[in-house]
Amino acid sequence: MQDGFVKVAARSPQVRVADVDANVEACIAEVTDAVRTDGAKLVVLPELCVTGYSCEDLFWQDALLAAAERGLARLAEATRDFDALVVAGLPSRVNAKLYNCAAAIAHGRLLGLVPKRHIPDYNEFYEARHFVPGPWEVSFVSLAGWREVPFGCRQLFSCDGLPNLKVAVEVCEDLWVPGPPSIAHVRAGATIIANLSASDALVGKADYRRSLVVGQSARLVCGYVYASASWGESTQDLVFSEHDMVAENGMLLAEARPFGDGAVVSEIDVDALAAERRRLSGFGTVPCPEDAGYEVTTFALGLTPTRLTRHVDPHPFVPSGARRRSERCEDVLSIQAHGLAKRLQHTRSECAVVGVSGGLDSTLALLVAVRAFDILGLGHEGVLAITMPGFGTTERTHGNALELSRALGASLREVPITEAVRQHFLDIGHDEDDRSVTYENAQARERTQILMDIANQEGGLVVGTGDLSELALGWATYNADHMSMYGVNAGVPKTLVRHLVRHVADSSDSPELSRVLLDVLDTPVSPELLPAGGDGGISQRTEELVGPYELHDFFLYQVLRRGFGPRKVYRLARVALGQAYGDATILKWLRNFYRRFFSQQFKRSCLPDGPKVGSVAVSPRGDLRMPSDACATVWLRELGGLE
Repeated sequence: MQDGFVKVAARSPQVRVADVDANVEACIAEVTDAVRTDGAKLVVLPELCVTGYSCEDLFWQDALLAAAERGLARLAEATRDFDALVVAGLPSRVNAKLYNCAAAIAHGRLLGLVPKRHIPDYNEFYEARHFVPGPWEVSFVSLAGWREVPFGCRQLFSCDGLPNLKVAVEVCEDLWVPGPPSIAHVRAGATIIANLSASDALVGKADYRRSLVVGQSARLVCGYVYASASWGESTQDLVFSEHDMVAENGMLLAEARPFGDGAVVSEIDVDALAAERRRLSGFGTVPCPEDAGYEVTTFALGLTPTRLTRHVDPHPFVPSGARRRSERCEDVLSIQAHGLAKRLQHTRSECAVVGVSGGLDSTLALLVAVRAFDILGLGHEGVLAITMPGFGTTERTHGNALELSRALGASLREVPITEAVRQHFLDIGHDEDDRSVTYENAQARERTQILMDIANQEGGLVVGTGDLSELALGWATYNADHMSMYGVNAGVPKTLVRHLVRHVADSSDSPELSRVLLDVLDTPVSPELLPAGGDGGISQRTEELVGPYELHDFFLYQVLRRGFGPRKVYRLARVALGQAYGDATILKWLRNFYRRFFSQQFKRSCLPDGPKVGSVAVSPRGDLRMPSDACATVWLRELGGLE
């Protein structure tokens, strides 16, 4: 079953200036390798690659132009049996004028000629000496034995078998102008832009060129395949570097190093692009004159799931690289702390009340509360750290809660809950030996009652500790840790929580604080609601009950941010995390994710306020307007077909 990924390639054949036969053979060789070796379904070749870009006044020679037309016919015939769309550059004569064109061919058929719209005539470029700007309007011409060939800028090439695969073309300079043709192409429905280029090499130009390609793909929510001329061009005054690139919605998927091998391949997810455009309310809603009159030419491809070579990030919420990760952590902490500071200021709260367990989430909440007080210029003693040992509290977590509070200079208060919960069991007639959900949730609700009442006593505000991953899974006791007066961690996934705490540990000037934070990081994640084991250690480990957060955060990102279906999420998880988890394990926890995500929406429908920190959030007031009674049947049925 096709899942939206289209294998694309940009190739820079080694040309011989004005030697059409040699160039066509080089183009055929590159296309053959891209299709047969890489499995490419779209192959983009450079600007004027059939003749060479740097032919100068030889473009006035009929012999060269006639050879180019014959060369295009030869390229089409040689690739007739290839299951791919090929786009190649050549000069074309139309109505006594010469145009710098891109020819789209598939299965031996010339689908269309797209002329270059913007002709450079400055600095080292003087294309206007030979070429005229291509018209927007599409007419029909004859070329090299083909009749009724669409000619003009307003063209789309649409794949019959994959509706979201719509390719449009712009040529080199078209990208560098204030209003690139790709803007109109995308408004007309194009999901991939092919750019045939002959951009010369200058010091620093590669960085600028890369920023243009990546930026345009982000601005237009599209895939962008950029093929640039090789160093086989004339070096009379210029050198060309075969700088090929593939980008998708602001991500550089693949790049051929300038003066490298002149070949790049990756996969563009056209279904994901279409889904993202549907999500963006302002995308394509303002009609423009250039949007009208597009000629759409269809072509057929045999599309099957392709082997993925693009990187699938196993930790989509956590940047790779120490520097970027540190910057991200500072950004997140700043968002959390400033959000809390504003709420404290607005409510005129005299203190912040944080229930501290010695676990990761409450540790992060306490760190954020201290930062908020720094922002407001208040002493840390206004942060009330409340530790509430119960049946499952271990010496390790209790000790860490105490040491953490002291290291931060917070006011520490201990309120044991064991006897209060036992009295509650007597009041409701619950046997203490019955370790069911009532046993666990009674403790969680007792703790929340204590926090709320202390906040009332002190004129303060209860800071919530639950994180995004727990909210997605519903791993929270309703009206207990599920509730607070401001949830600072509500937008932070569990995999990122760990890095935030580690960032503070690594950057702190306090050895005492760093030591206790590192021990918190080394402690298993647990609600500690069941009595400790015989060795005094934690007996209840969250990830053994609901599954690894590494997997759940991956699922969460792909489902909410990308909008992918179960089959695609499963496939991507196997690519990204298959070495750490077997197929059966991934499928088991993915099924559990969907079941919990759907059944626990009622908890998310009444969440307290909390700051959004990333592109995935579950606030009922913002990012996730989901009915509490929605059924998971469709999603679970699709998963069932994968067993």
